[in-house]
Amino acid sequence: MLRRLSHLVALSLILLTGCKERIPDRSTVVFLIESSPTSLDPRIGTDAQSEHIDELLFDGLVVRDASFRVAPSLAERWDQPDPLTVVFHLRSGVHFSDGRPLTARDVLWTMNSMRDGTVITPKAGSYTSVASIEAPDPATVTFHLKHPDNFLLTNLSSGAMGIVPWGSGRDFWQHPVGSGAFRFVSQEIDKEVVIERNPLTWQPDPRANLIRRVRFAVVPDAITRALELRKGSADVTSNSIPADMLPVLATQQHLQVESTGGTQVMYLGFNTTDPALRDTRVRQAIACAIDRGLIIRTLLAGRAQPASSLLPTKHWAYTDDVTRYDYDPLRSAQLLDEAGYRPDTKGIRLRLTMKTSTDDGTRQLAATLQQELAQIGIALEIRSFETATFIQDLNRGSFQMYGLRWVGGNEQPDIFGYAFSSARIPPKGANRGRYRNAELDQLLDDANGATDQGRRRSDYIKAQQILARDLPAINLWYQDAVLVHNRRVSGIAPSPSGSFNFLGTAQLQP
Repeated sequence: MLRRLSHLVALSLILLTGCKERIPDRSTVVFLIESSPTSLDPRIGTDAQSEHIDELLFDGLVVRDASFRVAPSLAERWDQPDPLTVVFHLRSGVHFSDGRPLTARDVLWTMNSMRDGTVITPKAGSYTSVASIEAPDPATVTFHLKHPDNFLLTNLSSGAMGIVPWGSGRDFWQHPVGSGAFRFVSQEIDKEVVIERNPLTWQPDPRANLIRRVRFAVVPDAITRALELRKGSADVTSNSIPADMLPVLATQQHLQVESTGGTQVMYLGFNTTDPALRDTRVRQAIACAIDRGLIIRTLLAGRAQPASSLLPTKHWAYTDDVTRYDYDPLRSAQLLDEAGYRPDTKGIRLRLTMKTSTDDGTRQLAATLQQELAQIGIALEIRSFETATFIQDLNRGSFQMYGLRWVGGNEQPDIFGYAFSSARIPPKGANRGRYRNAELDQLLDDANGATDQGRRRSDYIKAQQILARDLPAINLWYQDAVLVHNRRVSGIAPSPSGSFNFLGTAQLQP
């Protein structure tokens, strides 16, 4: 059914190739996104749209390069005189986009506002190792730690957070001011976000024809996104076009489709406090009922690789030495029998509900899972919600199952603590499934404080093995990063993590 619908969609694109619409303002790049960012306050927003746009507007103290190594950003250098002290030396001459100088006082406010509850954010849990922060002068910030923290630099990097002006409160998301390559212009929820080149950026680029203005247009429907690109009324979209539509778009002379292996992980999350799903055997049965190979070949047109961990496969802490759950409906039935869920007269063993956002890819996945789980006697009801409501429900624990992607945050092993530590249940983190495992907590604490990388790798391997056994979430696949853009936008390439940073260096043909 889904494949037939996909073919009809592709056919509709071919039949509608006759007319083009004029772009109202050719100086503005129109970038299509699936949903509005939940918050343009970099201290708060954790969804993909928020983090990707925030990374254009704000800078962290440091930045991560393509190899996941930390490099200078707002901090031009840092010292660590002992394991419990980190001293950052700020770059001089940096200003916010409204002209205010960026100093140590702003860094102090940004960090303390997350830690003291001035803003309520799950990111606060990333800084529990911090005992205090001081600013002895405008160019120096000193972090005093309760215990060694191998992930402090990662959690202070662009994308993970961003420095905001002193005094920024809970309504800052409505009028964000940063020091990034772009500055905020306007926002209309469920319609658009507009940004423009920041003339006060501390990293000016003298090249001609750089993108000056970007309008992020919210278009929830994938078919509409594809048609807007085809008509020329939109310029760019990233990881938002269903795979079966890409070959049709690639035939359009004015469009270019580019892709690379991605680090984004699609996963299925469980509420481990739910009466049925708290039984590990039920979660394992669901895993054995999912034919990932078939889904990748059909829904994703082969543009993904199966995932057995949250970490990218080339990461130093990654392991594939974990329990696997290949497609095996007979094993699923056996596990459900053992858990006490035998079929009734209609063949139904269990009824579950899966929540999704309005993202088309996730809803297609849910529909496919509905069909596959029906074969083992699980009746799956699907409920789709607008993104903000969906995320709110997940953080409140108001769900049984959900589908979501890890974007960027899974590129470092602190993702295991952020997503599964018993200390990181929202609002302190993203352990939305309320999973608790004392052995895992101990391993993550040891890895976080260890200075020997071999010991840390050993801890993370054991952690991945525990998570693969208990399955508080099922890692489904690493999705390829796919960028579709109008050829009038050049000098861009897809980022494995799906970030929008290419907009900073891309050029726009007049």
